[in-house]
Amino acid sequence: MQSTDGEIPHGRELSFAWLTGTVMTGLTSVLLMGAALYVSFQGQDTFSTAYEALQLSRPEPEALAPTDMSAKSSRVRPVTATRSDLEIIEASIRETVDGRDMIRNQPFVRIRATLATAATSLSEDAPDYDPVAILNATQPITASPGAPEINTDVYGAEVEGEVAVRLAAMPMTFVPPTAISDQSAAEYVRSAVEATFYDDAAAPTLAYAALGPTVRDLGLATESGTLGGIAENVTVVPKTTRAADAALGRSERILTMKERTALDDVLRRNGFTEAMVAAIEGTLQNVFPSTDLPTGARLRILFGPSRTSNSLIPYRMSIYLHDDAANVDVHRATVALTDKGQYVLGLAPAEIEFPDEDTEEVNVANLPSVYRSIWETGRKHDLDDATIERIIGMFAYDVDMTKKIAAGDSIEILETAPDAEGRTELLYVGLTLGSTTRQLYRFGTDDGVVDFYDPNGETGKRFLTRRPLEGGGTLRSRFGYRIHPIFKTRKLHTGVDLAARSGTPIYAAGDGVIEYYKWQSGYGNKVEIRHVNGYETAYGHMSRYVDGLGVGSTVRQGQIIGYVGSTGQSTGPHLHFEIKINGNLVDPLSVKLPKDNVLAQQYEPAFQETMAQINDLMARDPAPVAVATAN
Repeated sequence: MQSTDGEIPHGRELSFAWLTGTVMTGLTSVLLMGAALYVSFQGQDTFSTAYEALQLSRPEPEALAPTDMSAKSSRVRPVTATRSDLEIIEASIRETVDGRDMIRNQPFVRIRATLATAATSLSEDAPDYDPVAILNATQPITASPGAPEINTDVYGAEVEGEVAVRLAAMPMTFVPPTAISDQSAAEYVRSAVEATFYDDAAAPTLAYAALGPTVRDLGLATESGTLGGIAENVTVVPKTTRAADAALGRSERILTMKERTALDDVLRRNGFTEAMVAAIEGTLQNVFPSTDLPTGARLRILFGPSRTSNSLIPYRMSIYLHDDAANVDVHRATVALTDKGQYVLGLAPAEIEFPDEDTEEVNVANLPSVYRSIWETGRKHDLDDATIERIIGMFAYDVDMTKKIAAGDSIEILETAPDAEGRTELLYVGLTLGSTTRQLYRFGTDDGVVDFYDPNGETGKRFLTRRPLEGGGTLRSRFGYRIHPIFKTRKLHTGVDLAARSGTPIYAAGDGVIEYYKWQSGYGNKVEIRHVNGYETAYGHMSRYVDGLGVGSTVRQGQIIGYVGSTGQSTGPHLHFEIKINGNLVDPLSVKLPKDNVLAQQYEPAFQETMAQINDLMARDPAPVAVATAN
């Protein structure tokens, strides 16, 4: 314990100061590493459920503040207002019964919603994105003989009950009575002019009926005014950040009940599975026995990442009831998910000021693809899977379905109310992504074929697909100049690289004839297809070809021509896809491709009338006693 040769111990001698410093250094290191690990794992799927979901004690009043859901950051997360309206509207249609034209009231279902900004269990079992499946989903519909006629000039008339329509020739001697005399018209003009000069009013109003808006104007009317045109092939690319590639994070959703609604129905529409709903109802039966949420009630749902899937699951759900007398929202119950996957009663989360509209925190890591978001939104509003697949197929030729949505992107849908067998007919879909709105209207031709057309009378389908492989692939390299990954020199990348697993099927982008079907230096196994109107496509780095094909073979759009590989000058399995127009290379993802089908000119007046009728339905007030809200 005592040193005879200075302060440094030797042999078996020991210094208490040295020992204490060593132990303290070790403890400090352990604490620092433990704290760093705790912070890094908090809220992730490799750690237990975030402790905020289960509060062990109520915070002091002075500590009450909006809950910080950012997990790894103290920065304020943006919040977006969400819209989720499902309404019933009524109009009159004409149908032929036993040779007679009948007018009757017809209910329609109108959906206006923002696209889901988080993927939950609602869309967890959605099929993988597959271009060939999209081709099948967008085939024209053959109208059934008994289907009601929706393209009619009496569509939208206000009638009660059913009215039979009988057409008869008007006698030549019939003269309709005059609605206004010349004298009254002159007096009206004079009074208007006098008001202009003496009362400094607006410009004079003529006594003649002003020309009404044309059918085209009606067809392009929107809530924000008249739409002069629709931009095509416009892609809004958000700024790429590391957060976009991060793991899923937590976010909070706030819902307000617009009418009395069943609790279990609200939970199912917001990502709770049947097992979760049953567990929550059992947990709440003693503290909140009611199975309905009254008008004005609010839900706060905290979502977090699942350990078993690429979806968000509800970590915590709180119920608030509005006290009309005090004009405050009173907390009634909270359930929270434990580490063992059970929902138990918890304390109220930190107080916040509730917004007037439904809101959801925007977490960049949680934003789903356009494809997944449409599935999530469609199922939330009880659309059947076939309808959701058709909606996706209608826009998949112009929209990159694998791209992430942005907060505020929205969708509008109009369909007929379910019939006795539960069947509905899709009439209209409007999809807004960024600043671009795409509209497609249902229209039937004389041959009984029904398809969807944009305001210019063109279908959304293109005669070439932009990502011709199963699942669409992952974009690894765009068209344009780049540093070559092998030669490290700046060269023009003549196509796009779509990464996928080796052996993934590759499809013909469109109908055509194979002109090249063998190895080519750099491209490896390569196929070139000649299409009509000077279009050509090329497919490189294939692992192998499909038996039975060769130069001169005719292929159809969606037909398998080979499989993804890494032959030639390649750093990994992917498809190198090129498009040429009249021998010039173009960007496959941004070039404007011709439409697959254009409505014949003879149908233009009827189609313009159909657009006007549908736009009128989209602008109508909902039926007074038949409103349903998808909370």
